[in-house]
Amino acid sequence: MDLGLAGRVYVLTGASRGLGFATAEQLVADGARVVISSRAPEQVAAAVEALGGPERAMGLTADLSDPETPQRLVAAAREQFGRLDGALVSVGGPPRGTAAEVTDEQWRESFETVFLGSVRAARTVAAALTDGGAIGLVLSTSARSPLPGLGISNGLRPGLVGVAKDIADEYGPRGVRVIGLLPGRIMTDRNRELFAATGDAERARAQAEAGIPLRRIGEPAEFGRVAAFLLSPAAGYVTGITVPVDGGALRGL
Repeated sequence: MDLGLAGRVYVLTGASRGLGFATAEQLVADGARVVISSRAPEQVAAAVEALGGPERAMGLTADLSDPETPQRLVAAAREQFGRLDGALVSVGGPPRGTAAEVTDEQWRESFETVFLGSVRAARTVAAALTDGGAIGLVLSTSARSPLPGLGISNGLRPGLVGVAKDIADEYGPRGVRVIGLLPGRIMTDRNRELFAATGDAERARAQAEAGIPLRRIGEPAEFGRVAAFLLSPAAGYVTGITVPVDGGALRGL
């Protein structure tokens, strides 16, 4: 199936590795061009090279907590590639700890990046898009079901689902779509870190897999393919929803 991605341009935050990079790979493979950002300049440079160099990708060193970042990304896409068709907004996971354990400062820092940074990026890109544009927010299954030991994520991710729905309603009449993506256990650095933090990574992985109907941890490319489809014109009548990519782990209907 032709997704209609050829010649289209997307910005992706937090995309030097992990789920953002996996999505960028799929977009580029189908003919799109991408502007990626991350806080680590050496990782951004390596990711751009892996995506095919300047004809296919460009990179910016940027942090979503900086209010100027979203507009920089929009301007870079237009200056480098002459257009903008959508975005994938991804932010690294917040600190571990229950809601009662984490400090006020951890809550504030996470709000600035995970919540406000995502909202600012989504609204800036939405305002810049025209008919056919699409935005995906990388959230977490914690948006629907709290995850043990991840109190900040449990607190902030559901709010972002509401924000995504609100923006989808506002910009839908202009033909702009907004979707939330809910990755479950995908083998990224974040999940390796969470497994290692238990003190027995192999046991933690086995326990996690036992709770997934497909009985395995997902691969980043499996998330990337879903995200690329939802951002593409092929999904042109899909908006205002959250889509789990979790091997069936969420139990709600």
